[in-house]
Amino acid sequence: MDNWYRIQEGTLVVDIKAVPGASKTEIAGIADNRLRIRIAAAPEDGKANAELIAFLAKKTGIAKRDIRLVSGEKNRLKTVELPQEALQPLLALIDL
Repeated sequence: MDNWYRIQEGTLVVDIKAVPGASKTEIAGIADNRLRIRIAAAPEDGKANAELIAFLAKKTGIAKRDIRLVSGEKNRLKTVELPQEALQPLLALIDL
């Protein structure tokens, strides 16, 4: 169940399945070893990516500038890097 994230060199790496076009941005659980997040933005011009980063920043208390989209810029399957201290707030949001 914990295969959706890993710690690499002091950084939290999270695998995400983004579902754009939702009515509100929210965590929708874990599926296929990825954190599933519904995103209230269209997948155009980077709007969904910006909303995803803003959502993660708000929910973890990490500054947006410290969250980096590593892969999946134009794909629903994404990988993001956050400071390691974001792990506990993120785990607290998930109903496992």
